[in-house]
Amino acid sequence: MLNIKNLHVSLEEEDKQILKGVDLTVEAGKVHAIMGPNGSGKSTLSYVLSGKDGYEVTEGSAELLGEDLLDIDPEERAALGLFLAFQYPVEIPGVGNMTFLRTAVNSQRKARGEDEMSATEFLKVVRERAKSLKIDADMLKRPVNVGFSGGEKKRNEILQMAMLEPKMCILDETDSGLDVDAMKLVAEGVNALRSEGRGFLVITHYQRLLDHIKPDVVHIMANGRIVKTGGPELALEVEQNGYADILAEVA
Repeated sequence: MLNIKNLHVSLEEEDKQILKGVDLTVEAGKVHAIMGPNGSGKSTLSYVLSGKDGYEVTEGSAELLGEDLLDIDPEERAALGLFLAFQYPVEIPGVGNMTFLRTAVNSQRKARGEDEMSATEFLKVVRERAKSLKIDADMLKRPVNVGFSGGEKKRNEILQMAMLEPKMCILDETDSGLDVDAMKLVAEGVNALRSEGRGFLVITHYQRLLDHIKPDVVHIMANGRIVKTGGPELALEVEQNGYADILAEVA
């Protein structure tokens, strides 16, 4: 699904290397989690994969479904099936949530040569999926994320993911700033989207999210590269002992 080899990335303006040789493969149907101390490069990896400006790939490759991700524009990556849920979703004043969702869904369908979704079909699907995430009709009518609480913004992003049906979902610290109830709702939304044809990369600081979104594989990232890979027990080890022992072991 996602195949990253020896990825080196620097900040364009500062000439500072952030990623120093990341190797990672995420298979279809699997959930991979990345944990690591602050400044290890976790969010940078998600930004580079989605095509955010300000980063320069100096070496290595990243492919989604066999296509070179790094060579195409962000909107082409999205149409190919890549989705990024942000740590801090932005507000878009003046753009209604429903308008945003329908435009996004149909622009991706068009890019893939598929038929656009009719207004009637879209309304039926969006109401169904919003209900499962406990998003009320009022939230759907408001401008994107404007006046939303932290939990509402994150649920809104999971709704976007449910509507776009991406192949590869990257969640960048989705649990950031959420209380336990909001986190459970978000996790339930993610778990409902798990399927054989979809991969997940969950970036998080905390084991608590992984109690609800059970990963198949856990990676520890430090100093710009993945230093250790294991099963869900690796996240529990970090929760109990912190990163010091792991970093000393791989030093």
